[in-house]
Amino acid sequence: MKIQEIFNLALKMGREADFRSEQEIDNFLARKRKRYEKLDEKAKDDFDKEELVNPYLDSRILHIADDREIKTVLVGIDIESAEILLAKELTGVDLIIAHHPRGKGLANLHDVMSLQCDVLNKYGVPINIAEGLMRERISEVARGINASNHERAVDTARLLGFNFMCVHTPCDNMAANFLKPIVEDQAIETVGDLVEKLKDIPEYRKAQEIGAGPKIFAGSPENRAGRITLTEITGGTEGSPKLYEKMAQAGIGTVIGMHQSEEHRKEAEAANVNVVIAGHISSDSIGVNLFLDVLEKNGVRTIPCSGLIRVARDKNK
Repeated sequence: MKIQEIFNLALKMGREADFRSEQEIDNFLARKRKRYEKLDEKAKDDFDKEELVNPYLDSRILHIADDREIKTVLVGIDIESAEILLAKELTGVDLIIAHHPRGKGLANLHDVMSLQCDVLNKYGVPINIAEGLMRERISEVARGINASNHERAVDTARLLGFNFMCVHTPCDNMAANFLKPIVEDQAIETVGDLVEKLKDIPEYRKAQEIGAGPKIFAGSPENRAGRITLTEITGGTEGSPKLYEKMAQAGIGTVIGMHQSEEHRKEAEAANVNVVIAGHISSDSIGVNLFLDVLEKNGVRTIPCSGLIRVARDKNK
């Protein structure tokens, strides 16, 4: 597979796992095209044309050093200069894939957060409320990442001659889609039951062994879980803390997330919404693993690093 083929596969798998329908994703892109067509020529020159075809702008081909057939990929949750230097010490690495956004992907992290509005709406939160509360949070995230050294790792890859990409929201979509039927098991009655169910998943079980397994951040093991949602597994990063009250009003009893700030935890407790943090790197690993399984079936060898808990699943089962 060539670099663009690998990236296109990630986008395809991300769309297939997206909680939105294909039509909803196309509508999202169509709204961007409509805004683009209204711009003057100068503004069009400045416009990032990737926005018109890629619904996940936190996922990008960051640098192509040599557009050759890819045989071996180094893959990690966080790829920084250290991991790129590691690739130099390994034999035959053709491409480096980061999960967390780097370069232009990091600069555009806030763009994918609107996905959370659609996911919340599917769980019963009115879209106008979800968009209103998320608008402030999206702006906050955009300002927060503005000062980041976006190109640091990209520059290292360029200087050392490595192909480099990041695949974030497509993999998070895959993780959320994978978890959905598991956490909607009718046998789960309490929050404690939910935690034990998550621990049956290999990535979480391995994370538990190193002290990073699923944990209850709000609520208690004895609390009845109620309606369990995956509103905080995909969509860039944490949404607005003000949303928990609206989730409770929509009938949501328990939220599963990857990570949570103290402010968010306090708001969830105030709204009597249980929160189970499944684990950040372990949850990321689930989505990345699903992507790597398909890559390997296409003849690409993968080398996990940087916290990736590699679990291969037999797609034929």
